[in-house]
Amino acid sequence: MTPDERARACAKAMWTDDRASRALDMILGPVTPGRAVLSMRVRDDMVNGHGICHGGFIFTLADSAFAFACNSYNERSVAQHNSITYVRPGQLGEMLTATAEERVRSGRSGLYDVRVTGADGTVVAEFRGQCRTIGGKFFRES
Repeated sequence: MTPDERARACAKAMWTDDRASRALDMILGPVTPGRAVLSMRVRDDMVNGHGICHGGFIFTLADSAFAFACNSYNERSVAQHNSITYVRPGQLGEMLTATAEERVRSGRSGLYDVRVTGADGTVVAEFRGQCRTIGGKFFRES
């Protein structure tokens, strides 16, 4: 199995059990080792009292992309620490895209940056996540 095949198999296994991302109508894009892309359209029920996308939904999109990126090696990983900086609001009806990229992976820890962009490519938020492997695999490899 190539690294790209492994990453896609991990994403498929995770997506099957990821009811949260699916419930928000996220769209799983390409997943390669240490990298993942997810998109989500801002729905009416995601808009806050200011008429813009609630930051928690933007965070959730970034966190989901982070999860798929750090779980692309068939080693189960969870978030240890995350932070986000909002640059501009997401708008009702706008398609947001989160692109997660690995910065460093060493031992049981990994560090990932996620950029959330709007439909026109402008930056909506920057997210940084630290993960920790917890043991276990998505599938057996020979």
